[in-house]
Amino acid sequence: MSIFRNRAASAAIVAVAAGALTLTACGGGGGGSSKDNSKTKDDAKAQSKPVQIGDAKASTGPAPEVPGAKPGGVATVYQEADFSHLDPGQIYVSDGKLLSRLIFRGLTQYDEDDQGNLTVVGDLATDAGKVSDGGKTWTYTLKDNLKDENGNPINSADIRHTVERLYASYITDGPTYLQQALSGAGTTYRKAYPGPDKGKHLPKTVLDTPDDKTIVFRFKEAQVDLPQMLTMPGYSVVPEETDTKEKYDNDPVALGPYKIADFKPGKSMKLVKNDKWDPKSDSVRHQYVDGFDIEMNHDDEDQTKTLLADQGGAKNAMMFTGQVATTQLQQVVGNKAAMKRTIQGYAPYVWQLNFNLDRVKDKKLRDAITLALPSASVFKADGGAYGGEVANSLMSPTTPGYDEAFDPFNRKGKPNGDIEAAKKLIKEGGFEGKKLVYAYGNTPVRQQQAVLIATALEKIGLDIQKKEIDSATWYEQVGKVKNGYDLYMTGWGQDWPSASTVFPPLYDGKQIQDGASNYSHINDPKVNSEIERIAKITDTTEATKAWAELNEYISKEVNPAAPIYYTKVFQIFGSNIGGIRYSSDSSYVDVTRVFLKK
Repeated sequence: MSIFRNRAASAAIVAVAAGALTLTACGGGGGGSSKDNSKTKDDAKAQSKPVQIGDAKASTGPAPEVPGAKPGGVATVYQEADFSHLDPGQIYVSDGKLLSRLIFRGLTQYDEDDQGNLTVVGDLATDAGKVSDGGKTWTYTLKDNLKDENGNPINSADIRHTVERLYASYITDGPTYLQQALSGAGTTYRKAYPGPDKGKHLPKTVLDTPDDKTIVFRFKEAQVDLPQMLTMPGYSVVPEETDTKEKYDNDPVALGPYKIADFKPGKSMKLVKNDKWDPKSDSVRHQYVDGFDIEMNHDDEDQTKTLLADQGGAKNAMMFTGQVATTQLQQVVGNKAAMKRTIQGYAPYVWQLNFNLDRVKDKKLRDAITLALPSASVFKADGGAYGGEVANSLMSPTTPGYDEAFDPFNRKGKPNGDIEAAKKLIKEGGFEGKKLVYAYGNTPVRQQQAVLIATALEKIGLDIQKKEIDSATWYEQVGKVKNGYDLYMTGWGQDWPSASTVFPPLYDGKQIQDGASNYSHINDPKVNSEIERIAKITDTTEATKAWAELNEYISKEVNPAAPIYYTKVFQIFGSNIGGIRYSSDSSYVDVTRVFLKK
């Protein structure tokens, strides 16, 4: 989650917490073992860069040309599964983010350079926002001549509608930062405002549109991260005139350089150029290829073999969120020519095993399961040393405040689990033979990992009932409060470089509801109060320290989720795909630059 995820404020440029990791692409590299060539935490530290806030000039299009870029041709995209959602308000996973960069636009967006430096710029807005009232008021002005794919003009009413529809009951899977901030801390945002279908707008004291081009956000507390927040695909614009509400998920309207021409759910999607997109209004995107043919049902093994062979149409093919398959690692790493068509990066995600606290109520049982997890084997099934590494904490190394020394379950000493220590806790708690339902996605990687995890937990005396779920609706299923599962893995990465995008969505008890990201259903009074307190701290250093302390409390005193592994990205592309580089924003390929070399 994003996907595919800083605290400070200035009207011009803001440099934020130095813990934010932005990564450069790594194309090339010769043979050798994966251990020798994969990214490490030291690489991540060396590659860290501050995020900046751009001015109106930085927000003015067109985007600088990509060296060597040529127009024309159709790029093929291999995808493992269908997109969970097409409605922007519902998009909160990595593949949806990559798609959204091509077809949607919001008020702000990230501009990224070749060194991985990120700058927040105005997308539909003329700049990244003008702040006043100590960070409580933000004003945005729309650029001229903005239109959707149907030629309808985009005005402030569309922005207001985009925000207000997020409160509707049918929006269940997207981010909630903006809604929660507008409604105020300590408030359940859906109770604060029923949504536009009730015939009322958010009050002008919260969201004002004084004219067709001006949008004013007014918050009760300072929201110094608003420019970063608004870059999220979940806040991309849904034009009011063409909003089909629940049906919008099937046929959304594009504002970006491409639009959906054909969509066969679970099979394929065809993107073509959006002729109503004006490059002069867009400082970050390009429209080099004539379109993208997205083919689904290609797992990592299939993608890797096809792209490595580089025959026929595969030369024009690419991955979105695919990874070099574990079984093909040495074939890729040992092939110098193939390595020149790869990118690597250190991603912000933590894969963790969530305990459904409504069902797995005994902390001793949760601790036993955590101790038993074979983390090293589990991450190796997802790309080996190029795909990840053992996680010691619920915080990623890309998150400000991360402490490598904090290791409450001795992951460093026992990376494949401590079966004996876990057995001891199982015996003490009288849990022998206890049945637990373990849910997992129906992809090869998740299936392999399920066997590894179930086997380890059975070794300590538990009766594990495996339940396979369609990966396309994975987060929708486990996101239900009454999901019927005891254990399930989810991956979470910061939405921007701050722990404020990790702990509130994952561990705030006030956010327990269908579609929310509190997958463990933790509702601890101290955690709730600390989240509310820390969210009001505007000093970066102080807030970072407080989040790190909260992380230790959650892990040691509650243990709602067991960290398993951190993710790294290793992708390969067809030889005719140009403009490829790793994106520290999406944690995958930067899709805005793609062209065909010939």
